[in-house]
Amino acid sequence: MPAGIEEVNFMFVRTPPMSVPPLGPSLWFPFHDDELLIEEGHPASRITPIVAPPEDIQAIWPDAVPLYFGTLNGTGCFAISVERMDIGSRQHWRWMSLRALYNQISSDEYGAAGYGMQLLNWRKLGVFCPIDGTPLVDRGMDWGRECPQCGHALYPPVTPAVLALIWRKDEILLAHKPGWGARYSILAGFVEPGESLEDCVHREVKEEAGVTVCNLRYVSSQPWPYPHQIMVGFSAEYLDGEIEIDANELDHARWFTRRDLPELPSEVSLSRTMIDQWITGEIGE
Repeated sequence: MPAGIEEVNFMFVRTPPMSVPPLGPSLWFPFHDDELLIEEGHPASRITPIVAPPEDIQAIWPDAVPLYFGTLNGTGCFAISVERMDIGSRQHWRWMSLRALYNQISSDEYGAAGYGMQLLNWRKLGVFCPIDGTPLVDRGMDWGRECPQCGHALYPPVTPAVLALIWRKDEILLAHKPGWGARYSILAGFVEPGESLEDCVHREVKEEAGVTVCNLRYVSSQPWPYPHQIMVGFSAEYLDGEIEIDANELDHARWFTRRDLPELPSEVSLSRTMIDQWITGEIGE
């Protein structure tokens, strides 16, 4: 994290649709796919969202439609989906992927960026009624949209997934997927219909690694806007079984001690946070 960023305290407040943004310059989150246009070096070593009056942004992308979605310390926040184009003389602006921005901007700025990106994706996807194909209209009181023909309502999707840190004595179970290079991580999987989070942990661990676990403990959760997951982390103690991987999901898994850990996930992820908590003894025995 750049020097001094821990001293910058922000407060991001979500606002409902149809709200009126505050007057004056606003914070802009221009996205092209998962890349965000940011401003750097103001002051030195600080990376921030772009602060500009609407006319500056509209001059560059006159056809793009801004989406007002909240305030950060009282300043209006706008997300906007744009074409990736030459930004001319603005040498302090540059494109960065949202993942790469983790720990480069404040947690509230990062949360606002992720929220804005998910709402932009929802605006692209929530167009037609899945029942009769009628164009959806905004509900107004929330981010949901509804069909004026049949009344069917849809909301921005949030897909739950679990993370499972499995430990036994002084070891942790880590797995590897094709394409990950040298990186290993804890087990993960999406929640199925009619399944509790705890049931999902037991099922995914058994399916992917062939072992059973006990003593589940909730650890933490993390919004994961790639594109719209909510990651829910659990620790679990090994109970029984030998490692037998699901070759459709993994290509290797084994037990590691604190002394022989492999390359780990990025610090952006809850999985890395949980592994670090196990390393320091906050999780496990």
